[in-house]
Amino acid sequence: MKLVVATKNEGKMCEIRAILADTNWEVVSMKDINIDVDVIEDKDTFEGNALKKAEEIMHICNEVTLADDSGLMVDALGNAPGVYSARYAGENATDNDNNLKLLKVMENEKNRSARFVCVLALAFPDGRRVTVRGEFEGEIGYEMKGECGFGYDVLFNLPEYKMTSAEIPSEIKNKISHRGKALQKLKELEVISLKDFAHVPIF
Repeated sequence: MKLVVATKNEGKMCEIRAILADTNWEVVSMKDINIDVDVIEDKDTFEGNALKKAEEIMHICNEVTLADDSGLMVDALGNAPGVYSARYAGENATDNDNNLKLLKVMENEKNRSARFVCVLALAFPDGRRVTVRGEFEGEIGYEMKGECGFGYDVLFNLPEYKMTSAEIPSEIKNKISHRGKALQKLKELEVISLKDFAHVPIF
C-alpha cells in the first residue's frame, strides 16, 4: 500500500521512512511522485496545519497521505516559536538563522525547558481522517552542538543522554523523539495496516 508523505523536508522523510520500515507501506515523498506544491501553513495549531497539508496533497494524488506539522515550544517564551518554528527568523529563514535568533532571545533566560511537538495527520481518499500527537522534552542549550538532525536539533539538549538531539544516534532518537512517538501511536492504532478501521478514532 502506498503512503504519500506531504513534505519536501528530506530530514523528515529519512526519519519517517526509518520508523515505518517495519510496516507494509511503500513510503513515498512528494518528489517521488512529481508533486511540487507548497501548502500554505496558515492555521494556528499543529493539528490544523497537519490536516490541511494532508488533505491538499491527498486531493492531488488520490492516495493515502501523511502530513506532519511540528515545532519547538519554549517555556520561557510562552511556547514560542510554536507553529512558526520553521520561519522564526523570517519567511525565508534557514535553520541556522532560526537557531541564531533563538540563542539571542534566550541568552539571559535561566529557564531553558522546552519540548518538540509533532502532530501527524492521515487523510484517506474516502474522507477518513486521523491525527496523533507526540512530544519530546528537553532544554535549550547555550551553543549549537552536533552534525545530525535538522532544525533546532543542535540546540535541543537531552540531559538524560548528555547530548543534543543532533548528537544522539538515530536509532535512539527515532524511539524517543516527538515524531517517533507520534508514528508509534499510529502503529498502535493499527492505522498502518488499514484493516478493521472502524475502531480507530476519526477526527
